Amino acid sequence: GSMDFKAENQAEGIDIIGQFGVGFYSAFMVASRVTVTSRAFGEEEAFQWESRGAEGYTITPAEKAEAGTKVTLVLKEDTTGENGAEGENYSRFLEEYTLSDIVKKYSDYVRYPIRMERTKSRQKPKPEDAGEDYTPEYESYTEVETVNSMVPLWRRDKKDVTAEEYNEFYKQKFMDYTDPARVITTRTEGTATYNALLFVPGRAPYDYYTREYEKGLQLYASGVLIMEKCADLLPDHFSFIKGIVDSQDLSLNISREMLQKDSQLRLIRTSLEKKIKSELSAMKNNEREKYEEFFKHFGRQLKFGCYEGYGAHSELLKDLLLFYSAKEKKMVTLEEYTAAMPEEQKYIYYASGDSADRLAKLPAAELVLDKGYDLLLLTEDVDEFCLQILRKYGEKDKEKEFKNVSGGDLGLESEEEKKAAEAESEAAKPLFEAMEKALEGKVKAVRLSTRLKSHPVCLSSEGPLSIEMEKVLSAMPNPDGPAPKSEKVLEVNGSHPVFEVLKAANEAGDADKLNRYASLLYNQALLIEGLPIEDPVAYAQAVCELMK
Repeated sequence: GSMDFKAENQAEGIDIIGQFGVGFYSAFMVASRVTVTSRAFGEEEAFQWESRGAEGYTITPAEKAEAGTKVTLVLKEDTTGENGAEGENYSRFLEEYTLSDIVKKYSDYVRYPIRMERTKSRQKPKPEDAGEDYTPEYESYTEVETVNSMVPLWRRDKKDVTAEEYNEFYKQKFMDYTDPARVITTRTEGTATYNALLFVPGRAPYDYYTREYEKGLQLYASGVLIMEKCADLLPDHFSFIKGIVDSQDLSLNISREMLQKDSQLRLIRTSLEKKIKSELSAMKNNEREKYEEFFKHFGRQLKFGCYEGYGAHSELLKDLLLFYSAKEKKMVTLEEYTAAMPEEQKYIYYASGDSADRLAKLPAAELVLDKGYDLLLLTEDVDEFCLQILRKYGEKDKEKEFKNVSGGDLGLESEEEKKAAEAESEAAKPLFEAMEKALEGKVKAVRLSTRLKSHPVCLSSEGPLSIEMEKVLSAMPNPDGPAPKSEKVLEVNGSHPVFEVLKAANEAGDADKLNRYASLLYNQALLIEGLPIEDPVAYAQAVCELMK
């Protein structure tokens, strides 16, 4: 009948959604009997509808002095659970607080006033003959008040709402004690009609990076709450967003299963994702300090978003990322890094580890910085995985590949320098073979380094798995056995005095000395990379032997 009524009165713009019929039959979940007494406007006669919810209903004439409708619920008896289980407490729906809480939660934004008789307390007037030791007395009284706010904040024009009102709404609605970092409002009509009021939190919730955290936006249909946390409205990379979506296109009795298949919901999600990206970009460009503070809390999630799904969202998110610049001594975007690159620079260089200070002092970082090139210092475990999935960054014709300073050819030598290094490396081949044998398979190879300047030795890696990625994977629980290992290469600086000592020991046939030096240098390289030494006691003894 509702659809027929709407069809007949379409010209008048009548919207009955959110009024009497919504959820009416849910009354029988708590009531043993429901009585509806109604008198139509302009009619003298009233009627009473009554049902126990199971065996039909009765309609009889009734007495009612004024036009309108009165619904009376006779609550079910409280029950006791069996075997220690908790019973049903129906009488709580007679409690004033419970009723007002239900109204505020589910019907706060219904456009009609919901009035309720509230019990309040006030101080009695002080008697004229009261002495100095008079103790104030209080009395209870009842007062009818409107318990719902009716006009949602998100439906008001943005210029009519102050920042303080938005902040207060956010803190009360989402139980946060800090102001949001940014307020996002959007209204869309057409293929998907909805109003949205979203907030970027000022800090990460204590459980944000745990399994217990539950993402989602509050979903309303024509002002009526139908889902407390609708996860399908937010992609995982924007799961930190809090807020409300109110759509006129969704049915009030839609189920969670139907929502997941609803095309309107998918349209809303896509639209919200674009809007959130746009607002975060605006904050990054116009309020950099505030954005960097936001990135401290949620940047990790954006990086995870780039990595998950084999980089499906990397195009959307890559310009929101920040990394610490060794040259600039501050956080920079990938766009800012590439814009400042000298024309001859071939790669976007980065070093990965647990401390920016330590990374800036890495032997492999020295040559890059001395060339005048910048170096991104990656200090979070997800950072390198993120850049590996991005692979390149820049305009289509000028894309630059990401290059770990501890892996592969850095492209910093001229052709003449390469040829000279190859010749020197060939001459030292017997030495390196002897060192490889001494290290007993701990490294894939020992080579002459083209990336070292003042340091005698360093570790580099070959293949897709870097040394830092190996450390991250080793720290994770792995039920399938040991984590994969990187293919390590021990690089020796050909211009360092240590190299001459190694050559001399090899030429003299002093295998014992060469073995000790090879082990010592390998352990030094492990320490530089932040990797554990297999036998610290033996290493300490070897150092002491050299001091004698």
